Order: sequence, then C-alpha cells, then structure tokens
Amino acid sequence: MLYGAMNFPVRPVLKELETFSELGFDYLELTMDAPMAHYKIIRQQKKRLLKALHRHNMKLLCHLPTFVYTADLTHSIRKASLKEVLKSLEVAAELGCLKAVLHPSYIMGLGIFVLDQAREYALKSLDAVTEKADQLGLFLCIENLFPKIHSLAEPDDFSEIFEKFPTLKLTLDTGHAHIGDIDGKRAVNFIKRFPDRIGHIHASDNLGETDNHLPVGAGTVNFYEIIEALKNIGYDDTITLEVFSKDRDYLKISRDKLAAMFTCLF
Repeated sequence: MLYGAMNFPVRPVLKELETFSELGFDYLELTMDAPMAHYKIIRQQKKRLLKALHRHNMKLLCHLPTFVYTADLTHSIRKASLKEVLKSLEVAAELGCLKAVLHPSYIMGLGIFVLDQAREYALKSLDAVTEKADQLGLFLCIENLFPKIHSLAEPDDFSEIFEKFPTLKLTLDTGHAHIGDIDGKRAVNFIKRFPDRIGHIHASDNLGETDNHLPVGAGTVNFYEIIEALKNIGYDDTITLEVFSKDRDYLKISRDKLAAMFTCLF
C-alpha cells in the first residue's frame, strides 16, 4: 500500500512536500488550486518540484481543481472552469503523475431547479476531461460526492458513468460517502458494486453531517468495514489521508491507524 497526503493550496507546495516527507509519506497528492498550486505556478516550479520528489523518493498524484464550476448554468463560467481543468491535466501529464483525481461538477444555486440541464452540462464536461486524459495517457479517477451537491453521491449514480467511460476509475472518498449515510453502508456498497473500478482512496473521518476532514477515529466512519471490503477485492494501491488539521501529526496517526487495520484484518 502507498500512503499519501494532500497539500493545503494556500501554502507553498515545496514546503508542504518537505513536511510530508518528514512524516514518512510515500507520495504527494497535489491539489491544483489557487493561490499557491494553480497550474501556472506549478508549471513554473516544475523542475524544483520534480527534483524535490526525487530527492525524497516520493511519488506524485494530482488532484485537478476543486473550486471550479463545470456544470454552471452560465456558459462563460462553465467554459472557463473546464479550461482550468484541461490545462491542469496538461501540467499533470508533464509532471508524470501516477494518477489524476477529478472532483465531479458541483450542482448548486439555480442548477438544483433544472437538474436535468445541469447534469447534462456536467456530463459534457466529464466527456471533455476524460477524452483529454485518455489523449495524455493519464489514469483518471473521479471522486464520489455527497447528496447535497446533487451529483454522483450514490453507487447507482455511477452505473451510467462507468458504462459510458470505460477507462474512468473511482476515487472512493470515505468522508463524502459517510455524509447523510443512514445505514452506514454507502462506502462498502461502492466497493462491492464496483470492485474493478476502485482506483484510489481518500480517507478522512466525520460525524455524518459535514465534510470535516477529521483524523481517522475521530468521527463515526466505520473504517474496519471499509478496509475489510477493500481487502476482499484485493485493493493494494494508493490511499491519501485527507486530514486537514493544524497539527500535521494527525496525518501520521491516521495513516498508522489505517495501516494497522489492514494488517490485523484477515
């Protein structure tokens, strides 16, 4: 298993990388958001970033921009957002990243009153991003969201997506799957439903209401059941600790907890 951590994009990327190296992580998952990790800034830092990764013997994943609106009802906003994602994909390919993670289109504002139209825009954007990733030879993993975003939250939401895009994989986000999950089985259902499409994991905890990004064990996510399901499908790949606390030691603690669970569950 490879364990990684995600930079906070208001901090300098190279400093974040140094911190994660000191904590013993295997890779950086680079969130490509402004102000400090926009694709233009990353491209300027490309040589230094690649040298630092080599020096620390760390690998790289890229998380495409989160705070863009590729299903927005306004054409100019949607077009600009899609451009940001596609340009970020190009830089991700230049960096030779192992995987690229795609946050699905947000559907909010007036979009919730015309869901069919907004979802059509989201699908067209996904089509463009997937085509670009295939052209660049990138391993693209789309992330599950949570119900209030009205986009790709339940396992059923992904059936048509995976049928339409055969190269697309799933980034299973444990925190997102837990929000509003009445029976606590959504994450496990994703794994059982799409065992061959699980390409990456985001691990964080919460109390089932908001995306708190708590350390593992600080909330109510049943990680033992999730890990048991992952072991049953033979998953042995990348897990990013998406734990956003001021004290970075909680990243290491969360990683060690997960690693211990994988070891003790047979």
